[in-house]
Amino acid sequence: MTNQISTMCCKEMLTLRVFEPFPTSAILCCMSNNNPSQPDRQTSVFERAYDPLPQALVTFAAVLVVNLGAKLVKLTGLIHISDRFPWMAATAFLLFYAMLNSVFSLSAKSMMRYWGRSVYCFMGLAAASGLLAWLFSSLSIGEAGSYRWLYVVITVGYLVFLSIVSFMRNIVDFAQREEWNQPRWKSKKRK
Repeated sequence: MTNQISTMCCKEMLTLRVFEPFPTSAILCCMSNNNPSQPDRQTSVFERAYDPLPQALVTFAAVLVVNLGAKLVKLTGLIHISDRFPWMAATAFLLFYAMLNSVFSLSAKSMMRYWGRSVYCFMGLAAASGLLAWLFSSLSIGEAGSYRWLYVVITVGYLVFLSIVSFMRNIVDFAQREEWNQPRWKSKKRK
């Protein structure tokens, strides 16, 4: 037995025969563009400029969740987790922030303003996740082995990522502003 579902979607009435518990056609209809003069276009996550502060806060929350989960697993004794694991989580999520923030900077309107906020958020994230790793592991960054050098490498890599993205954006902006003129051939008079 089929159910009749009538729903107002995209300013028109649709009647769907539902053979499945969750119809995907209703979802697609409701996600479509309501402006008929513009074609439907799904925007990519990378086409939006996200503020660096929420990016850093979400990354720090992920570091906290991973460290809490590791501490819980360690307390239950299911598997052995190294004392340096919180430092590994901090450096891994710092690298994650560095890569995603560099990509998101492509769609920023003011590159220099975005860079300033990004670098300050990166420094804050590095300090906060390092402090959290110290609290969870009771090891300073010097006692954690090579993680001090990983912090340095990730910081330099982040600045390199930002520079590459800025260079790419400048090239694309220059190419879009440049007019294409067909090359003129000089005709030589042959004697």
